[in-house]
Amino acid sequence: MPNHGKRHENPLCGMMAEKSRACAACLQIQQKLSDSARFEAATVTCQLGLVDTAVPVRLGNRLIGFLQTGQVLRKQLTTAQLNRTAELVAEWGLSISRERLQEIYKETKVLSSKQYESMIRLLSIFAEHISLVSNQIAVQRQNSEPPVIAKAREFITQNHEEDISLGQVAKAVNTSTFHFCKLFKKSTGLHFTEYVSRVRTEKAKNLLLNPNLRISEIAYQVGFQSLTHFNRVFKKIMGQSPTDFRARLSAA
Repeated sequence: MPNHGKRHENPLCGMMAEKSRACAACLQIQQKLSDSARFEAATVTCQLGLVDTAVPVRLGNRLIGFLQTGQVLRKQLTTAQLNRTAELVAEWGLSISRERLQEIYKETKVLSSKQYESMIRLLSIFAEHISLVSNQIAVQRQNSEPPVIAKAREFITQNHEEDISLGQVAKAVNTSTFHFCKLFKKSTGLHFTEYVSRVRTEKAKNLLLNPNLRISEIAYQVGFQSLTHFNRVFKKIMGQSPTDFRARLSAA
């Protein structure tokens, strides 16, 4: 599981970390959040009434981390919630007075539904941008790579719309197919077909921003020979279908 970045922690949760039962409750909530947010934003509310949302950041089909809102309140503290928290704190063996609990809650940010939704949309945009940049880096030239690989990358970028093969690219860079196959995998960390799929997927992601283009049009435009193949490859790399990817962009 990827590590979380630095996140805002409510002072009450910091105190809870001192007791094993309370700490275990917090860890369970964080695990639930991580499990729920593997492919899309997820929100959890802990026993103390604090809300936290995580937005996944993915590199292809691999989850590399989360962007989180931090723990906030979605509504003003009620007497019932304060009473419930006081009971939990006592059960967990923490020595915190009711007055101190009320002070901590007063220090906690309260966001309206509109404000919270806007924050999640913003985090989703940031996460998508990080994913786009990360995937671009995955297909960019490494400074230390052999010139023949740099030339091959350029050829693939310029001809990805065509039904290019390993043999065609090897011939274009004046090397044997066998030697090129081994060198390409060693230099890029990807098999030739995987690399071409990533290049095409990157192009497709940009085209999906245009709502006037049908997904089938995009598939053929970037070099896939069938819509079924495009959907399968896109989901394998991105962890979601082109349709879901476009819907998320529209929602953001």
